[in-house]
Formats: sequence, C-alpha cells, structure tokens
Amino acid sequence: MRCRRCSDTLISSRGPLFLIVMILFSLPFYTGCSLKRIAVDRIGDALTKGGTSYASDDDMELIRGAVPFSLKLMESLLEESPCHKGLLLATCRGFTQYGYAFVQQEADEIEEKDVEKAMEMRARARRLYLRARNYGLRGLEMIQPGFEWKVRTNPRKSIEAFKSGDVPLIYWTAVSWAAAISVTKDNSDLIADIPVVEALLDRALLLDEAFDNGAIHSFLIAYEMSRETTPGDPEQRARSHFKRAMELSEGQLCGPLVTLAESVSLVKQDKAEFRKLLHQALEVAPDRRPEWRLANLVMQHRARWLLSRSDKLFVD
Repeated sequence: MRCRRCSDTLISSRGPLFLIVMILFSLPFYTGCSLKRIAVDRIGDALTKGGTSYASDDDMELIRGAVPFSLKLMESLLEESPCHKGLLLATCRGFTQYGYAFVQQEADEIEEKDVEKAMEMRARARRLYLRARNYGLRGLEMIQPGFEWKVRTNPRKSIEAFKSGDVPLIYWTAVSWAAAISVTKDNSDLIADIPVVEALLDRALLLDEAFDNGAIHSFLIAYEMSRETTPGDPEQRARSHFKRAMELSEGQLCGPLVTLAESVSLVKQDKAEFRKLLHQALEVAPDRRPEWRLANLVMQHRARWLLSRSDKLFVD
C-alpha cells in the first residue's frame, strides 16, 4: 500500500490500488470525520500527482484501452469527494486528452471513407470535451464562487482574481471548451462562448506564459489563425507563439511543429514548409524525454497521416 511505484502511476484494473478502491466503496460513512472520505482524498492525491506511466508509455493502443477505466475511477472518486480540486483538474485534463488523441483524430482519419461515422465520432468528441470543461469549471468555481455566471457576464473582469497557481485549471478548462467549439458547426450557444475562451487563454498566458513547457503558446499557434478580436496579422502572431513554444520545449515536442504545419502552412498553401515541419516532427526522438513520449507519439502519428495526404491537401 505504501509502494511509491503504485502511488506514482495510474491504475491497472488488476493492480493493488484497484482492490483498495473496491474496498473503499464498500466502507460505510462514519459520523464526524469520515474514514472513507479521507481515504478517497488520499487516492485522489495519488492520482493527481501520478500519471507518469501513461505519459511515458510507448504503446498508444494500450493507453487507448486503459484510459477510460482511469477516467471513470476519477469520476467515481469525485462523487465521494466532489471538492477535490486536484481530481477535478486531472479529470478535465484526462477527458480532453483522450477526446483529442483517440476520438477526434480517428474521426479525421476515417472521414474520407465514412463521413457518417466521422460525424458520430466528432459528436462524441464534443461530449467528452464538454464533460472535461464542466469539471474544469467546477474547479474554478471552488477558487471563485459564482465564476461561471460571472465569466459569461463579463469575461475579462471575472478572471482578474485568478493567480499563477490557478493556471493549470484555467488552461485545461479553456482548451476543452475551445476543442468543443472547434468540432461544433450548429450550436450557436457554444460558439457564443468564444469570448470566454479567449479571456481564459489570455489570462493563463499573462500569469504563466511558460506553463507546461510552452503548452499555452503551442495551443495558440492554431487559435490565433481564427481569432477575430485581436488586431494585427494572425500568421505573425501564430509564428511568434510557435517560436516561443519551441524555445520552452527545447525543440523536443512535436506538437508545435505539427500545429504550425496544419494551421499556417496548409492555410497558406506552402507545401514545402508543410512537409519540412512534419518531417522535422518525425525526427524528434520520443525516448529523449520519456515524460513526453506518448504526446510525441500521438503527434508523430498525426504527422505521418498529414504527410500521406499532402497531395490532396495542396493545389499545384
């Protein structure tokens, strides 16, 4: 039970932590301080701080099958401890990452062969993103009661109270929200939330622009190309974020390269740059930074798919 390896990894359905959880959910609540709640919070702490075994894994299909169990486990723990901010963050992040890597990306790949199936998968991705966003909003509500109402009423004003320590929740809430909007074409309510997303992203960037080795800058590469509320050249802003993301990740993350190729080079129909960036992404060695291995493998998978379609994506 005290093994550090168990506390630093996500759950295997047959591992010792799984048995502990099953026992916990059979415990009764006691008057006063609940033994069950204390135990749930400690497991929540372990899950929140862990996750390195997933991030460093080199088998995408194994992770595809394992992640849903972990996500449902975290949701079960949140039913017992609904105010665990770390679990709310981990669940928001987990549903967002799973929705992109294993649902939306597959929808993109099968669209040419099966449009109806792709639409179904994008609808599922949207539900996962909104599920993630709702957990993120719950976390932000704990920091600032009434936040969801305030941010919809006055986005820029409502976020001023957040501090640098709140950036992870702000970032993942904004990313999940933006992702839901990106796969939505017919939901005017969601599209109307764009000012909220932009306010959250801008606040996160202001508070900690180096967060997670340039994650905010990497996300903004694509986002700036569609942003309509900021003056100046969108391409120039996107390339500025790309440069900073590469600096903060020391060139060891594929994400900025693939994003610039797909969001800028493709839009500009610059086939040479498109292929150069994607080949550069494929040259990144995933084993050099084990903590980024899975993220790099996911993006290299997308890079190969994009390269395979380059003749269809560009007009000669």
